[in-house]
Amino acid sequence: MEYAVNSPVSAHAPNLLAPLTLTLRQVFGYQEFRAGQREVMEQILAGQDCLVVMPTGGGKSLCYQLPALVMPGLTVVVSPLISLMKDQVDSLLQSGVNAAYLNSSLPREQQLQHLRQLHQGEIRLLYISPERLLQPEFLERLQYLSVSMFAIDEAHCISQWGHDFRPEYAQLGVLKHTFPQVPIMALTATADDATRLDICQRLQIQPYVLLSSFDRPNIRYTVAEKLNATNQLKQFVSAQHGASGIVYCASRRRVDEVAERLRQQGFSAEGYHAGMTQEERSSVQERFLKDQLDIVVATVAFGMGINKSNVRYVVHYDLPKSIESYYQETGRAGRDGLEAEALLLFEPGDIGRVRHLIEQGSPGQQQDVELHKLNTMAAFAEAQTCRRQVLLHYFGEVADEPCGNCDICLDPPKRYNGTEDAQKVLSCIYRLKQRFGINHLIDVLRGSNAATVVERGHNKLSTWGIGKDKPHEYWISVIRQLIHLGLIHQDITRGSCLTLNNAARPVLRGEVALMLAEPRLTLPTRHRRHGHKAPMNYDRQLFARLKALRRTVAEALDVPPYLVFNDASLAEMAAMLPTSAGELLAVNGVGERKLARFGDQFLDEIAAYLTGE
Repeated sequence: MEYAVNSPVSAHAPNLLAPLTLTLRQVFGYQEFRAGQREVMEQILAGQDCLVVMPTGGGKSLCYQLPALVMPGLTVVVSPLISLMKDQVDSLLQSGVNAAYLNSSLPREQQLQHLRQLHQGEIRLLYISPERLLQPEFLERLQYLSVSMFAIDEAHCISQWGHDFRPEYAQLGVLKHTFPQVPIMALTATADDATRLDICQRLQIQPYVLLSSFDRPNIRYTVAEKLNATNQLKQFVSAQHGASGIVYCASRRRVDEVAERLRQQGFSAEGYHAGMTQEERSSVQERFLKDQLDIVVATVAFGMGINKSNVRYVVHYDLPKSIESYYQETGRAGRDGLEAEALLLFEPGDIGRVRHLIEQGSPGQQQDVELHKLNTMAAFAEAQTCRRQVLLHYFGEVADEPCGNCDICLDPPKRYNGTEDAQKVLSCIYRLKQRFGINHLIDVLRGSNAATVVERGHNKLSTWGIGKDKPHEYWISVIRQLIHLGLIHQDITRGSCLTLNNAARPVLRGEVALMLAEPRLTLPTRHRRHGHKAPMNYDRQLFARLKALRRTVAEALDVPPYLVFNDASLAEMAAMLPTSAGELLAVNGVGERKLARFGDQFLDEIAAYLTGE
């Protein structure tokens, strides 16, 4: 059997530009392109390599999915995770697009079927892992197929400067050598200047670059000092009223502990980490996607493949290792453009612990990169200026004005004269001979009669009980600020004991006044932000009925509800109140395929609501 060998696609470009807008509306149901999307599509159709840096939820996937439908051949999408492939393919199939994936999760017969379909030209988009793609026999197979484009998702994995470097991704430069006429589109949500340059060099491309704003204005960023994490998390999750959320933890053990505690508190929560079986992880992910589970507590192993549009919050229970990781993980909230929250519970001691772990590795360039990224993450967490400005500045983007939608903007830190509090802490450290950690110090300050205090005779010290009028969490905050200001050193090589620095002397002697931030013992009161909510004033009661209908439809099809319609589309329906097919087609996210499949049911529900049924 003979197959056509690849040819340049630039010759087709003039005839391909016109259908872009039509396909956008008919297949994907969107009325207009987002900023930069059409330009990058036109470049790829003209045969130009592209680098697309766009925030999570910003429309990256559409940049290659839509051109793939107007190009004459096959688009090969390189993807790092099985779950990511499945989610993307399921979404495309719901919109009537012939897409498939090849990975180890498929039975051999189904893999063979997909290969037959490839050679018969029946598949428009094929999702595949870099390992499978780079197998010599598969590259040879592609030589006999009409490949129009390679799309490399999560392209930051290519670069050693990226936060998730994967050696197998770095080998993808072979594509340009093997298929010199086929354009490559590399896409990522997180890439600073060094990472972008490295991606281009390794892929051997000189691309058209689409660098969108990194801003996600619908996400509210909050950093709270970790004082009593159990109560803080309970307080925060309770305020979400059953919305979907992800809680990230640094270790498997922490995941199990937090998930169990949330269940005991009455929340619908499950853990997810690499120590679980594949069946257990798949079950958790599927239930979460189908809105049968409210909260997933996970390590960073969870989320890259999650395209769930209605995640309303992301909590970092522990400090992420880099700004890129934090940005990508928080970006899994609010993909539908509606309001979302990102909470980081920050304990300054985490910085020293993570740094210590990094320094246990082999010295060299990679270690230097990891330490640099940790330091920038710590600077973000400790910042006293607008969180969004700090975040955007890291990615080389200037924000002239504070955002008005982070904890610093909404509830600026209040200062007070903390000289007396500082003197109590510093004096107690001195009386304890600089040999004990934070918790024992606070026990002495608050006049505890615990055995660890009494047996050492520390209840006889002059500083015993001088801070009993303030709670434990108050003194944690004061001590951490003194560490941050350089008055105290916390030695992680000696059991995290506290010692005095030279800067403590003038404060102890009363020679200088010390201004501190007032300790916050609870999370800030949530302020409602104007803008970045649902697209307009929508009927909440109708919205709830449409969500119930969506769940029924999704369960019948055995797919996640957001693959039927996302929350933003339902909110728009509840605002526009469409009563005809034409009006429903004007709702963003309603394409012709979904109109044909689901339109009558949703129009009937709206009509029933309007007539009082």
